[in-house]
Amino acid sequence: MTESERRVVLVTGGSGLVGSGIKSVVEEEARTNETWIFLSSKDANLLSEEETEALFEKHKPTHVIHLAALVGGLFANMSANCDFFRKNMKMNDNILEMCHKFGVKKLVSCLSTCIFPDKTSYPIDETMVHNGPPHPSNFGYSYAKRMIDVQNKAYHEQHGCNFTSVVPCNVFGPHDNFNVQQGHVIPGLINKAYEAKKNGTPFEIWGTGSPLRQFIHSLDLARLFVWVLREYEEVEPIILATDEEDEVSIKEVAEMILEAFEFKGEVKLLTDKADGQFKKTASNAKLRMYLPGFKFAPTREAIKRTVEWYIENYETARK
Repeated sequence: MTESERRVVLVTGGSGLVGSGIKSVVEEEARTNETWIFLSSKDANLLSEEETEALFEKHKPTHVIHLAALVGGLFANMSANCDFFRKNMKMNDNILEMCHKFGVKKLVSCLSTCIFPDKTSYPIDETMVHNGPPHPSNFGYSYAKRMIDVQNKAYHEQHGCNFTSVVPCNVFGPHDNFNVQQGHVIPGLINKAYEAKKNGTPFEIWGTGSPLRQFIHSLDLARLFVWVLREYEEVEPIILATDEEDEVSIKEVAEMILEAFEFKGEVKLLTDKADGQFKKTASNAKLRMYLPGFKFAPTREAIKRTVEWYIENYETARK
């Protein structure tokens, strides 16, 4: 094997939810021609162009998976849309420019289903990203993520770069951020259920519980990410989501979490809290065209495994 055939894969945000999943997957499916480097915020401040460039100079990656982002749940986004826009724009621009400058052969960035228009027809697909404004609750984060798609096309058109992106539905699993204010819905509800059971207090669901979501377990998403890096050759984004019939309400998800905890206490719906976008149903038809037989972990089973992980790792989990 020649040196030119070797791959050095740099993963930003490599210690988080999806990065930890990818690490588990590549350790199971190790390839001798691939070296994987998982970065965390301790390695560099990606808001700094100088520190980002130093990272690329040090590791000289041939491939990059860009997961790092300033992320938060509904209420965090509503309170700081400007911060979410500016910091994510700066970070993404630094990564894409360094990938161009250092001749990275392939870059895969991570978007989100929240980038899609608020007012749209369902299911949403890859062609609809720029068809209208996103939901006002998290427009800063959403627009910053949309711009990755714009930049991917611009770098490809002007410089021939092989930059692409994936659009996952709501992801959850081990190593998530379980903070109620800053985390997403499933880890936040897991945290609240744990504390409610421990303290004998009511379990609270913010909002009506009626919004619908598709959820993907982090290990399933990790396997698909690795496939995209190795096999997917389009610049256009690809949605990585469970099937449409797997969509569940927030209330149903809460019930699965309470079942996993064997919670018998009081449950309260705080209907004065905002629900956010009612649905974001995404089509995975493009993914199914490539991988018709891919099997997703059932949501109930994956939630049970995540709850078990949280209980076992409570002292060290992010919360």
